Amino acid sequence: MTLPQTPSFMLTGQRALVTGGSKGIGFAIAVALARAGAEVWIIARREEALRDAAALADGEGLKLHPVALDITDSVQMAQALRALPAFNVLVNSAGLARHQPFLEVSEENYNAAMALNVRATFFVSQQVARRMREDGIAGSIIHVSSQMGHVGGPQRSVYCASKFALEGLTRAMALELGADGIRVNTLCPTFIETELSREALREPEFHRYVLDNIKLGRLGKLEDVMGPAVFLASKASAMVTGTSLLVDGGWTAT
Repeated sequence: MTLPQTPSFMLTGQRALVTGGSKGIGFAIAVALARAGAEVWIIARREEALRDAAALADGEGLKLHPVALDITDSVQMAQALRALPAFNVLVNSAGLARHQPFLEVSEENYNAAMALNVRATFFVSQQVARRMREDGIAGSIIHVSSQMGHVGGPQRSVYCASKFALEGLTRAMALELGADGIRVNTLCPTFIETELSREALREPEFHRYVLDNIKLGRLGKLEDVMGPAVFLASKASAMVTGTSLLVDGGWTAT
């Protein structure tokens, strides 16, 4: 009898791409992957935000390669990704939330959220997965979804619809890409204290609603998603695909 070996959480020698990587959850995940040894590229639309993110990481001895790109532009996106190397890890973190009561949702807000949260994620994943297959890379694709991909929420019909779509996409991708050794999963945080959530959480009634539903009794922090992201990216999750890792403080437990 021999002792089983604990799989490595390290990503040394691997290349990772993080969309929405200049701030918030995307930036936190990019930092976590870099600390685990990966060479990391971050995508965002604003060059200034990318430069600031890369400089902040550089101050801690971490290298993030900035790529200024609007991933909702399919032609531009495909050209840009073809110019980059094949990746071992893709994290789709770019996302948009425009909350309105269902009966007041505008087509503009619906189209904007779906274009980024679903359509761009779909086609970025397609491009990266093609390169993984061509290069024989048994990679990991992680969609940053949400607990709202598993439950409903007030004034969040479009957001919920987009995140439920990611959950279905994940399962279908996992079925088709499994034979290539490519794993596909979602990471589903609860409300994390970020620029995206700050305005809504300023409202006392909504803040109380959120805390009443998080069984651990606190808002999520960026650090709460970093470890789970590294787990899903690494060999430690080598048998995990087509599923969701809920980082929701127990919100969906009931």
